[in-house]
Amino acid sequence: MSSTLSVRDLCDRYGVGEHTVLSWIRSGELRAVNVGRRPGAKKPRWRITQEALDAFELSRTPTPPQPRALRRKRPVEVIEFYK
Repeated sequence: MSSTLSVRDLCDRYGVGEHTVLSWIRSGELRAVNVGRRPGAKKPRWRITQEALDAFELSRTPTPPQPRALRRKRPVEVIEFYK
């Protein structure tokens, strides 16, 4: 079985608060499994698999910006009076 991480482990790893990690889980950015005794319990106990963490980090990796299209210059000999 693969290793799992707790919310506190991720807080220490990324230097963020518990509310930030829980908001990632709530929004669906970070997949987690509730290992609490009852599924409808007031305080869930979340565990994050290494595969889910890898997918999360990959989705948040910045990509280089798209190159900007250069504007075409109009030929100097053409004069437009009407558009």
